[in-house]
Amino acid sequence: MTSRKDRLKKLVKVQEQLKALHETRHAGFLAAAAAAESEAKKLVEHFDAGSSLAGLFPELYHRRIANALGRQKQNLESAQQEAALIATATARTNMVERAYKDVRRRDERERSDRERLDLIAQKRGHE
Repeated sequence: MTSRKDRLKKLVKVQEQLKALHETRHAGFLAAAAAAESEAKKLVEHFDAGSSLAGLFPELYHRRIANALGRQKQNLESAQQEAALIATATARTNMVERAYKDVRRRDERERSDRERLDLIAQKRGHE
């Protein structure tokens, strides 16, 4: 059976991986939101240009602009949700790390206490 220290060490790694996953997803959503915003701006600029086909198909341009802005909004909302998940994962990671460090310190203390007791026992045995 694995020790509490080993289980906590593994749990710290898992929590860090989970946090990294949320950070990656957050960055992806922000990048997608920026791309959608850029697309909407380009469509607006193209629509405003007098020599474009926008005059022939204005509803198509308006729909594409609205879709791009909708994707931007959705991606920003998803990024905000991931930011909340990052905060939760960070708190959990910190909590597990503290527990792991406490257990590790306790184990080290107990080991050094045993070593001292062994030395005392050896000195008494030699006397």
